[in-house]
Amino acid sequence: MKTVRLGPDGPNVSQFGIGAMSFAGIYGDASVEDSHAVLNACRAAGVSHIDTSNVYGNGRSEQIVGEWFARTPGARQDMVLATKAGITRDPDRRFNNDPDHLEASLDESLQRLGVDHVDLFYVHRYDRSHSPEEVAGTLKHLMDKGKTRAVGFSEIAPSTLRRAFSECPIAAVQSEYSLSTRAPELGLVQTCRALGTTLVAFSPVGRAILTDTPFSYAKAQSLAFTKGNPRFMQPNYDANIAATDHFRALAADMGEPAAALAIAWLIAQGDRILPIPGTKDLSHLEELIRGTEIDLSAEDLARIETVLPVGWAHGDRYNAAQWEGPERYC
Repeated sequence: MKTVRLGPDGPNVSQFGIGAMSFAGIYGDASVEDSHAVLNACRAAGVSHIDTSNVYGNGRSEQIVGEWFARTPGARQDMVLATKAGITRDPDRRFNNDPDHLEASLDESLQRLGVDHVDLFYVHRYDRSHSPEEVAGTLKHLMDKGKTRAVGFSEIAPSTLRRAFSECPIAAVQSEYSLSTRAPELGLVQTCRALGTTLVAFSPVGRAILTDTPFSYAKAQSLAFTKGNPRFMQPNYDANIAATDHFRALAADMGEPAAALAIAWLIAQGDRILPIPGTKDLSHLEELIRGTEIDLSAEDLARIETVLPVGWAHGDRYNAAQWEGPERYC
């Protein structure tokens, strides 16, 4: 398993993490047993990073991970554990980065996870009522108290990252990044590289659209997130399937699963990039992990770029409601 350094001076972790949002039933029901089977398979394959959040299933994802730690001797020591806070269920204030709120949320997460600290704590959404420097100061305080070893932000602009970093080393920034969402290449990839911050790429297979088994239109319309997402609505859905059929054909010609090729492409974009796909299916996990074993040549990357050039996707990655919180910067 390839490794990546987490932040400017953090530990080496596998250059592939498991995103635990799927354990909370976001893309369909997931049992505790299936989720634990995925975690066991990840550990056996050398995956050493778990990413979760307090809002995934209102804490269910964290509870499932915590139960796995309790049942699996040595698992906690083998894993670099990340969680997030800052999204609320308050309709009047959806994002809250107040110091007392972030610390109380982290304390509740630690209880659900059954640990006394996490290795990485993110602000899940930046609350613009605070300056980036102020929020980074809050995060540094949580590090000083030993509740987290490192800190990060999710879905922020490069300018916000630079300002936060001036107050506290930011180990990681999470952003959607894949062959279907390449906005991070317009500043975020470069800023992370310059600062030594790891870019943690969520949805690296485009919410299944970059796999051999993309969601059917009916399945997409049955899921809360994709139901109203522009890329999964007609006529965009059919256009995106047609476009990615060429990618699936290329992967088959190369003798690889499409999901593996999508992961391999991301890893080839730089040694500071860490994809965190989510799944509750062991066969799909196998395809995803296969991507860490593929070394793409310049010719391979050019072939991928030919079938899925920058800007190929039809529809915005978020609808208006989903864009509340993430920072646009280009």
